[in-house]
Amino acid sequence: MASRQTILVTGGAGYIGSHACKALAAAGHLPVTYDSLVLGHERAVAWGPLERGDITDRPRLAAVLARHRPAAVMHFAALSDVAQSMADPGRYYANNVGGTLCLLEAMRDHGVDRIVLSSTASVYGVPATVPVGEDAPLAPINPYGASKAMAERLIADFAAAHGLGWMALRYFNAAGADPDGETGEDHDPETHLIPLVLAAAAGRRGAVTVNGDDYDTPDGTCIRDYVHVSDLADAHVLALEALLAGSGSAVCNLGNGAGFSVRQVIAAAERTTGRKVPVITGPRRPGDPAVLVADAGRARRLLGWAPRLSDLETIIATAWRWHGRPDAARPRATARR
Repeated sequence: MASRQTILVTGGAGYIGSHACKALAAAGHLPVTYDSLVLGHERAVAWGPLERGDITDRPRLAAVLARHRPAAVMHFAALSDVAQSMADPGRYYANNVGGTLCLLEAMRDHGVDRIVLSSTASVYGVPATVPVGEDAPLAPINPYGASKAMAERLIADFAAAHGLGWMALRYFNAAGADPDGETGEDHDPETHLIPLVLAAAAGRRGAVTVNGDDYDTPDGTCIRDYVHVSDLADAHVLALEALLAGSGSAVCNLGNGAGFSVRQVIAAAERTTGRKVPVITGPRRPGDPAVLVADAGRARRLLGWAPRLSDLETIIATAWRWHGRPDAARPRATARR
């Protein structure tokens, strides 16, 4: 394990960022959350101090970097709704690309030379072959995926010019919740399948729409690679510690290496909750590939990463403990700040 370090976590009040902060604290580091709280939640900041600020606010970023002098940055701050990115691409490029540029310039000016980027399988678009490896062409089909590909390019260019060490972690479908129930998924609006299915099981919403049942898959519905959010958090810590130990820069996929169909997810949710999930069938969504599964062998080789919680039953069970109760009943994180 690397010695205790202060790590700036942009977007640390969000879904994946808050899990990463918990994992950092468990590894002996001090996470400093930088978040606007527009999409994140202050209650999710429990493992280190909170610095409120926008990712596009370069003077504020500079002040936070000067105050805390972090050894590295984990960069989660981004807009991530695909449909929203199609309707308002300018907002996505301004935030995800412009914000990354502001961050990198502030890091350069304050001598912070290590970054782990939260990236996405959306950079691949509709891949020609599966499982998808890191050498697959980058061909995003929406502004969200394109903005993440641009963020990766910005980081690589800063690395070439300024000696920045970096890792970009492209993950597939983040799912589940902290097994201790201290943090979890809380989006508004919610667009991810598993929380929508569980909300329907809990009676908080109506039927779940299955977008297409005529794909070339065993049950006709899309197959996706779901990876537990705590496993993603562990991978970020491993990537950070590799960089701090002098590792070279790299891009790694993060996935389970196995896919589950929409109908399999719904069936597993019904088994876990003991409740029926109402379902209706709708049309396909444009650009949805039939199968999207990761080849995560590079992360295993370079980082020693292996998912521990990413079987479908564990993913859904942890998510149900988080989503299956009213907000007021959710336990708050108890770690000291």
